[in-house]
Amino acid sequence: MSAATPPGRHGLEDLLTLMAVLRDPQYGCPWDLKQDYASLVPHTLEEAYEVADVIERAAADAEVLDELPAELGDLLFQGVFYAQIASEQQRFDFHDVIHVLTEKMLRRHPHVFPDGTLASRREGIATHEVDTGSLNAQWETLKQQESGEPSASQAADVSVLDGVPLGLPALTRAAKLSKKASRSGFDWPDTAGVLDKIREELGEVEEALAEGDEAHAREEVGDLLFAVVNLARTLKADPEQQLRATNARFASRFRHVEAAIAAEGRSLKEASLAEMDAHWDEAKRRERAASQSESLEDGSSNARAVTPLVR
Repeated sequence: MSAATPPGRHGLEDLLTLMAVLRDPQYGCPWDLKQDYASLVPHTLEEAYEVADVIERAAADAEVLDELPAELGDLLFQGVFYAQIASEQQRFDFHDVIHVLTEKMLRRHPHVFPDGTLASRREGIATHEVDTGSLNAQWETLKQQESGEPSASQAADVSVLDGVPLGLPALTRAAKLSKKASRSGFDWPDTAGVLDKIREELGEVEEALAEGDEAHAREEVGDLLFAVVNLARTLKADPEQQLRATNARFASRFRHVEAAIAAEGRSLKEASLAEMDAHWDEAKRRERAASQSESLEDGSSNARAVTPLVR
């Protein structure tokens, strides 16, 4: 497998050169020169979400994937930017980033690269025969080994929750914290226990509101959200992805309500809540009908696809 740059196309070295020029004190871009590690973080998060946005919108329209190269490029550029700043400080450069990443992935995939080299390959076991449960445990063990054993002075401060970044979106961080705690046995025995906890937290919100204590109610809403995140974890669902999907459904349905009311020659302020609810329900019915239609089409397509294998 060759990684050579195709003729007439820009390659990695071109990108690194471009970044160096953008940061050149004499010839560079004023905005790029002002940036530092901290100022880039919001842009990095935004670019990551834009990649996610393309992938999620592509579920409804595969043509959207044509936008993915540009968004992946924007995300890649963030890494190049950080590395350029570090290079100017003589800390590391982008080649160090590539080297460290490759070495780490080789260490973490001994089931693929048994000798820890790119040239080595697993023999005698097909990919579908690999025990994924053992792989997950092995992955976590290797990650712990990489982080190193804590010193005696640090031992008292060590927690199983260490390593969960503070900067993660709150839903994602909640899921990771609860997942780490669950590995130590701190978890409900089944989904029913999580549902009971959600009802308990909701009851505490209602109690605080009944007492007129809004500050306490806000605190309990946080507990309620955390409990719901745990339910998502037990269902093997990513809470961030699930909420983004719900956001998309809400936006689609609300736009339907807006369009329906506008088609009647009125604004939303002129419509009653009952009228808006009726249009909302109509949007939901259309979604279900479209979903059922797609399921039937997928089923027919899949049936046609597997027929030759049966023969």
